[in-house]
Amino acid sequence: MNLKRRLGSISLALLNHGPALALIAIVLLFTIADNAFGSGSFFSGRNARVIINSAALVAVPALGMTLIIIAGGIDLSAGTALTLSGTALAIAFRDYTIDAQAAGAGTWIALALLGGLGVGVLCGLLNGIIISVTEMVPFIVTLGTMTIFLGLGQVIADESTVYPQTEHLPDWLRYLCYTGSNEERYWIPFLPIPSSGLIAILLGGLVAALLRLTVFGRNIVAVGSSPSTARLCGIRVGATTVWVYALAGIFVAVGALLYFANVKNGNPSDGTGKELEIIAAVVLGGGSLSGGRGSVSGTLVGALIIKTISSGCTMLSIPNTYTHIIIGVIIIVAVLIDGLRNGTPAWLFNRLGRRAD
Repeated sequence: MNLKRRLGSISLALLNHGPALALIAIVLLFTIADNAFGSGSFFSGRNARVIINSAALVAVPALGMTLIIIAGGIDLSAGTALTLSGTALAIAFRDYTIDAQAAGAGTWIALALLGGLGVGVLCGLLNGIIISVTEMVPFIVTLGTMTIFLGLGQVIADESTVYPQTEHLPDWLRYLCYTGSNEERYWIPFLPIPSSGLIAILLGGLVAALLRLTVFGRNIVAVGSSPSTARLCGIRVGATTVWVYALAGIFVAVGALLYFANVKNGNPSDGTGKELEIIAAVVLGGGSLSGGRGSVSGTLVGALIIKTISSGCTMLSIPNTYTHIIIGVIIIVAVLIDGLRNGTPAWLFNRLGRRAD
């Protein structure tokens, strides 16, 4: 038992500080490698802004996924729901808005944003209702809705990429993911951090406050730790599940807005595979797939790890296939550390326990 507790304390320390230490190590590794074999521009302000913006596109929907995973669920439809919402935004700015400088344009822009963002919220709400009412496994439900959302996106886009009218886009939206050198394009001119990154940090603070300071946040943790115990404590598990997925839909919707602002188009097929990055950010940040545990700061760092690796591999001309392998290995290690904290694999602890005796 002492050995198990020692290993548990070690894994706990790694879960608490491992993501940040891993990020620092990855930055140092790619900086050295890029100076030796690349262009030497990896450790630069420009590349840092690009990484922060790319990480924000993953981190914002991953904040919603953090709530879902803490509650003991999963959402495989997050990627296609995100691009479905982004496609709806692109269609709205193509067909249902006017020149951003024209009189009354603000009303049309607001309606377009509400419509596009509402699609993401409805996707999350639909997942939550199906899972709560049918009591089906979230993995199966969201696997099905993942395909449904992809098909719906292709239908409304006529199976093509939707390009909005550029003059219909307000300046604040066009430069929401700006990473250039013009300081006037940033929210804080003397601190050129992409606006998308600031949004991710702000939303992360709100989620952390929700989990730590509200009854609903404590209910989410309780449901993820043990649904049966939560019911005995008077928590409405079904209603909590619906609200968690609906809330996650809001983060998917905001992520869709950032995605649209970044690429200036809507393509529903782009969502395939995005859910893996979103889930990976949560897992790398210390989130437990068994539920009951997750970290907002860890999720933000996890998104930075993924995009730092991608950027470093690009700088070194390493093919994307190897990038996926590296990220996959890191995910397995993160899940293994989480298992060590919970006393698995059992055969390892049994063998080590016998040797200790």
